[in-house]
Amino acid sequence: MQALYLITIVAMLVSLVLDWRKTLRALQIATRRFLHILPALLLMTALVSIILFLVPETLIARHLGTENIWLGTAIAALFGSITLMPGFIAYPLCGLLLDKGVTYLVLGVFSTTLMMVGTVTFPLERQYFGTSVALLRNLIALVIALIVGLSVGLFYGEWGW
Repeated sequence: MQALYLITIVAMLVSLVLDWRKTLRALQIATRRFLHILPALLLMTALVSIILFLVPETLIARHLGTENIWLGTAIAALFGSITLMPGFIAYPLCGLLLDKGVTYLVLGVFSTTLMMVGTVTFPLERQYFGTSVALLRNLIALVIALIVGLSVGLFYGEWGW
């Protein structure tokens, strides 16, 4: 993580040297956009934290954790597919779930289905693309999410040969 900070600082300094006006303008825009999403970020983080505090860790571990990784994967795919959540909320949520004992495989499926499978947005997709294209896109996205999750789980040694 420190390497990313260092790269960011160096890139910022290079940008300031090349064109300080554009750099300052970009920083103003970034700050304004960050402040725009900050209330939603704080609210969602607080709500997720409260829910995770109220739900016993044993329940989370039993259904999403290591006890039954395949059941956890199915539940993660289901909830990820029917939930509409932006990435800036989903990734911190995955971090909290990881702390509660949820496997990387399950988190991979959950976060990928959150981003790619659009059950909530299906009516809009159907309107613009037609039913068959919208269904096919969501089915392919679900398969890709499962492949991503299984690959992550294999990489971290959570399942495999």
